[in-house]
Amino acid sequence: MDRLPKIGLPIIFILIVLIILIAKSAITIESGEAGVLYKRFGSDKGVVTDEPPLGEGFQLVMPWNKVYIYETRQQQISEKMKVLSSNGLEIELDATAWYQPQYESLGKLHQEKGEDYAQRVIIPAFRSAARSVVGRYTPEQLYSTKRDAIQEEIYSETEKILKTQYVQLNEVLVRDVTLPSTIKEAIERKLKQEQEALEYEFRLEKARKEAERQRIDAEGKAAANQILNASLTDKILQEKGIQATLELSKSPNSKVIVIGSGKDGMPIILGNQ
Repeated sequence: MDRLPKIGLPIIFILIVLIILIAKSAITIESGEAGVLYKRFGSDKGVVTDEPPLGEGFQLVMPWNKVYIYETRQQQISEKMKVLSSNGLEIELDATAWYQPQYESLGKLHQEKGEDYAQRVIIPAFRSAARSVVGRYTPEQLYSTKRDAIQEEIYSETEKILKTQYVQLNEVLVRDVTLPSTIKEAIERKLKQEQEALEYEFRLEKARKEAERQRIDAEGKAAANQILNASLTDKILQEKGIQATLELSKSPNSKVIVIGSGKDGMPIILGNQ
């Protein structure tokens, strides 16, 4: 009976050590994450870059190694930047970038950039691209017609920088462009004047087209009258009068028709009207 405690203590110690080793070896990687393995010993020690990162779920690693967890979902950074326009005026730009790490290059990203890669790589690239693009435009262009173009250009400039940085840029959104109040008011006045000028030109064009329509209509009527006058001979008029007389004679109203007593031999109709 005295030997049992002596035998039991080493077993308990071994079990405790095993539990600790298993606890340190077991890694759970959550949904939307991946793990970068760092080996402390061996010929291939260091960050594993030639193999895919550890995927979601339960993973077993050697207890002396370490796993760095990275979020692989789409993430975003939002920046409010003060940048200069082409004529040197200060513009406040509010923009957002959507990004995520390149999954297969996660090891290289960790080795070269580190866990705070957004601060080291993405934000500087985003700011640099925004300043470069905005500096090509005037405040008026930024305020009115060029916002979509600016958004696309900032995306293109940022994407070029990040292409070799193991980061995937998904989209850039320009949420707001804020100009100095005096510049904004001047631009709004100018735009209003341009709208009024366009409206005046529209009214003038409409009046011109209406005058042209009336002229063409009058010319058409004049030409028709000329053709009609040229075609109305005395015999045709006489025939038309006879036809009209025959139609009138068929009406139920009482009347007296005197044949051959009118001008040019046309009948005279005497009635109660």
